Amino acid sequence: QVQLVESGGGLVQAGGSLRLSCAASGRTSSSYVMGWFRQPPGKERQFVAAIRWRDSSTYYADSVRGRFTVSRDNAKNTVYLQMNSLKPEDTAVYYCAADIPPMSALTIRSMRSYDYWGQGTQVTVSS
Repeated sequence: QVQLVESGGGLVQAGGSLRLSCAASGRTSSSYVMGWFRQPPGKERQFVAAIRWRDSSTYYADSVRGRFTVSRDNAKNTVYLQMNSLKPEDTAVYYCAADIPPMSALTIRSMRSYDYWGQGTQVTVSS
């Protein structure tokens, strides 16, 4: 099994930046796809970004493309989500998730494709 722990959330003003981290432990693999999802207050969980560990291919939701960057550190088994130009609508609980491919460009954006989830970290962007 894989354990995922998010960190780095907090309160930031609109236009500011935050960097989230997700540390993986247990039966980790270089074949994992690591995804970021978020759940705004009163809304369903939604896809944010993902990275394919094998070749570092990245995927982004249209709402964050150009502002957020997902990356990884192989030595630390950690994935990062750098969030710039934050907006109030980015306020949500952010979750990291992991699964082993094969995963298509479509299914990589679906929360149903992931078996392992972190506990979430709160990000609040004030207007």
